Amino acid sequence: MSSADIYRELILDYYRNPRNFGKLEKFDIESHDTNPLCGDEVDMQIKVGDGSSIDQIKFSGKGCAISLASASMLTELAKGKKLDWVKVLSKEDVFKMLGNPELGPSRVKCALLGMKVLKTGVYGYLGAQYQDADDSDRMG
Repeated sequence: MSSADIYRELILDYYRNPRNFGKLEKFDIESHDTNPLCGDEVDMQIKVGDGSSIDQIKFSGKGCAISLASASMLTELAKGKKLDWVKVLSKEDVFKMLGNPELGPSRVKCALLGMKVLKTGVYGYLGAQYQDADDSDRMG
């Protein structure tokens, strides 16, 4: 089995068995976004602990395997991290987490939707605005 096959299986596992899927009853941050190219939607809710770290995080939504697996993986990665970590999280980090899949422009937006929702929510909580760079130029 090649490494590409292993990551493909990992993406499918996170899609079929999403981690941290659902809604928090009490939260400090809530964010939502969609991918207009395919209709994927992701919502995230975060409970901030000690004023500066991600204590609890959940996501919900609908979409393709890549967008939902990416959001699920990000929630696992983010739990326990400082909010400042979200600021330095990059699209390259997300692609690496997904196994650097070869993606067309519309699939890049799917892979990055969870990151965009996470960053938008955290930046808003911190009183800043997340400037989303155009990530559609990445081709595999």
